[in-house]
Amino acid sequence: MGIYLSAPKTEKASEDGENDRLRYGLSSMQGWRATMEDAHAAYPDLDSSTSFFGVYDGHGGKVVAKFCAKYLHQQMLKHEVYAAGDLGSSVQKAFLRMDEMMCGQRGWRELARLGDKMDKFSGMIEGLIWSPKGGEVNDHIDDWPSEEGPHSDFHGPNSGCTACVAIIRNNQLLVANAGDSRCVISKKGQAYNLSTDHKPNLEIEKERILKAGGFIQYGRVNGSLNLARAIGDVEFKQNKVLPAEKQIITAHPDITTVELCDDDEFFVLACDGIWDCMSSQQLVDFVREELKTESRLSVICERVFDKCLAPSAGGEGCDNMTMILVQFKKPVDLDASPGEQPLSPDQPSESRSTGKSSVET
Repeated sequence: MGIYLSAPKTEKASEDGENDRLRYGLSSMQGWRATMEDAHAAYPDLDSSTSFFGVYDGHGGKVVAKFCAKYLHQQMLKHEVYAAGDLGSSVQKAFLRMDEMMCGQRGWRELARLGDKMDKFSGMIEGLIWSPKGGEVNDHIDDWPSEEGPHSDFHGPNSGCTACVAIIRNNQLLVANAGDSRCVISKKGQAYNLSTDHKPNLEIEKERILKAGGFIQYGRVNGSLNLARAIGDVEFKQNKVLPAEKQIITAHPDITTVELCDDDEFFVLACDGIWDCMSSQQLVDFVREELKTESRLSVICERVFDKCLAPSAGGEGCDNMTMILVQFKKPVDLDASPGEQPLSPDQPSESRSTGKSSVET
């Protein structure tokens, strides 16, 4: 679904960066879509021991993805359980906090500031390209106090976004996901999914949707949304007797934590525009082959887009595409064949510049 251009926009916004533990490259491309609704965040040095990467895939508008790219990691940082070392709880609370922050006069004002046009009939807000300063990562927002104004009763945007983030601390990789963006890690060339695509036909998602008063038609929630978890989409979160985790659509993320080892080569965060065209293993194979001759990780991301881009409008390969490739700094034998691993392959387990970024392109 969506409006397509007569010719794809293939310009790519790309970036590379690194620290003493990892290298990363990222890129975004609008493609055949009429607008670019993806956003991302890349902070290799979120704090002295933590790296943060996130992909936010918007639907019905771009502003919720932009909001999350700006605020989600900040909210995780400021939570008291983060300081205590509980990454899982802090990022989980940050996901749910996004919906809370987008309500009321202050939420409306910030969404309007990030955007340039509000559709008064649908409540969906469209935005301009936005690129904050890298220093904003530690610009903690005060307690987001409520404000009085003409939009004090604003319940939040009807547009929304997926959120898939990866957090690295020491030898631990934590992935939090709500929606159908995906994180995949390569272990000696074998792809392992570190997130679940939250589609309405999954039994656990279907059960929640039906219990909350929703329905599934043509594989879409209430006949419209083709994913089961997202930030925003307030129209699906109006059951006053249910907590946020049990609404028709929920922002509550799955959390997967793995201990990194010498077998781990790299991981990929990408929106469904990539996964519609390539399986997890196909992408890992492609990246490993490219790594033999290409040192800039963002260039590999760009080549993935070129491979996925449809020759004409309609169907797979026509969506916005965003991808972050993170490689661990250690010698890797790219000619090694995949070996046996304790995880199940492809199944969930428990602009060029250098530096920090949080952008929508």
